[in-house]
Amino acid sequence: MSRDITLSCVALDCPDPWALAQFYGELLGWRIDEGDAPDDPWVSLRNPGGSADICFQRDPDYQPPTWPSNERAQMLHLDFDVPDVDAEHDRMLAIGARLLDDSPESFRVYADPVGHPFCLVRAKFG
Repeated sequence: MSRDITLSCVALDCPDPWALAQFYGELLGWRIDEGDAPDDPWVSLRNPGGSADICFQRDPDYQPPTWPSNERAQMLHLDFDVPDVDAEHDRMLAIGARLLDDSPESFRVYADPVGHPFCLVRAKFG
C-alpha cells in the first residue's frame, strides 16, 4: 500500500540551534538554510541530496543523554556511513566531537558538542 507521507527532517533539541547546525554542517558538508539566523529557535540543515534534513530546536532546559548509562537515556542517535572510520576520527575531534566508544571494529560512537551520541559506520560505497 502506497502512502503519501515522507520523512522531512530529524529534529534535535539543544541549547543553541545555530551552533549545533554549524557542527553538523561541518561534519556533513551541508549548509544551514539561508533563511535561518543565529538567534532563531529552529535552524535547518539542508540535505543537498533532497532527502531528510537535520533540524535543531532550542530547548533552554536541554540535558544531554548519559550514554551508555540510562540515567538520561538517548531518545535516538544518528549513524553516518563513511568509507574509512579511522580516516575520519581526527576530523571528528577537530570539529568538536567527543569519542565515546572505539571498541567496535566497524563503527565508532561519538558525542556531538552538546552530548547527542552519533556513530560513524564503515560502509561499502558504490
